[in-house]
Amino acid sequence: MVNEMINKVKRGIKYKMYVGLIVSFFLLVFSVLKNIFIGYTLIVCWILFTIIALKKGYTLNQIAKMSFNGGKQSFVVLKIFVLIGAVIGSWMASGTIASIIYYCIKYINPSTFVLSTFIICCITSFLIGTSLGTVSTVGIPLMIIARSGNVNLNVIAGAIIAGAYFGDRCSPMSSSANLVANLTKTNIYTNIKNMMRSALIPFILSLIFYYIFSMFQPLKVVNNILSVELLKMFKINFIILTPAILILILVLCKVKVSISMLVSTLLASILAIFFQNYSLKGVVSDILLGFTITNHTSLQNIIKGGGIMSMLKPSLVIFVSCSIAGIFEGIKMFDGLKSLLLKLSLTQYKLFGITSIVSIASAAFGCNQAIATVMTDKIMEDCYDTTSKYQFALDLENSGILIAALIPWNIAALVPTSTMNVSTTGYLPYAFYLYILPIIYFIHFKYSSGTKIKCEYNTSYK
Repeated sequence: MVNEMINKVKRGIKYKMYVGLIVSFFLLVFSVLKNIFIGYTLIVCWILFTIIALKKGYTLNQIAKMSFNGGKQSFVVLKIFVLIGAVIGSWMASGTIASIIYYCIKYINPSTFVLSTFIICCITSFLIGTSLGTVSTVGIPLMIIARSGNVNLNVIAGAIIAGAYFGDRCSPMSSSANLVANLTKTNIYTNIKNMMRSALIPFILSLIFYYIFSMFQPLKVVNNILSVELLKMFKINFIILTPAILILILVLCKVKVSISMLVSTLLASILAIFFQNYSLKGVVSDILLGFTITNHTSLQNIIKGGGIMSMLKPSLVIFVSCSIAGIFEGIKMFDGLKSLLLKLSLTQYKLFGITSIVSIASAAFGCNQAIATVMTDKIMEDCYDTTSKYQFALDLENSGILIAALIPWNIAALVPTSTMNVSTTGYLPYAFYLYILPIIYFIHFKYSSGTKIKCEYNTSYK
């Protein structure tokens, strides 16, 4: 009788956990559709799962500990976030981003505009490490050129978003790459090397597809107005590109990412003072609060943003996401799924397939790239033993990081399409790199490896 009552209580708690997941899913989707900052919704979700944990018998002190243990995994990424904001603010003030846009526009061949768009966004995203920053800095100007040149906007949007997530996946400045490295306890430079190797064939195939579309969608009119405006507002020459070149050199020399970004920020600040005639106070303001153009010009809505303060909201999203994941781990939210995986003997391609499915579900549920990554890590980490942590990092990068940008209501897709004012679904067939890479990676495993990986499941945690 007592055992039956205990079982009923357990079933009731499990039911509440599933209800909590469903309610959270709809809350997150609603916040995305209504353009409500997802950080606020995540706090509501955290409160919801705190209540569920209390119902399950955990104390507030234990829940706070779970949350902090999960949240502290984001600290390394939060430091990178602060530096990313500083880098972008200083690059805008120095004219580095303006120079990147200017030279991209200057050397664009109208007959290969679609291909050039993809390559430009790949280079920019690798340099600045942020997909949203890439879309807002070079994506918008490229979209303006496409509109004036009668090019299919869905094709260009696909090329921009695919290129933006090239660097978001494998740049040493990328918050998602740093998050994956931190979660899996791997070296980010080793991860980048692995990612570059696995991306080679998908990248070449993407270039071929975009070249073909360039032939069918040539740029009919070249818009020089943007170049003229850039020259009016900034002194542009190759010296101004040195903050970007320097960070690339430091990355190749395997200098610590945080030091590389700090040095680049300092150099950009010096260039802003001596070349662009900004005051020290103005540059510090740009680094802290973000860059803005006060003159009435068409560049006001193009060259703007960055700054440490701009990273507060994404930092909150990352921290709360990790805190919720900490509660999930503490209350053993996914023990049933983990137990099922424990019983399986998986080949590498099947393991990657399961990781991809979990990533898709997490990205659809969480409406956020960070949530998808953290949740997938918590569910799948025991399926990768200590000798394959780099394989796990690569699987995460080749699944959730890219797949999130293919889910229309996920922030990774919704913000870029909203920023560029294009269809939320029209770009999907043309974002070749985002889905070619996981497919090629999966096929590679299926036909080149029969190695089985037995899950190791640590049941010692509370």
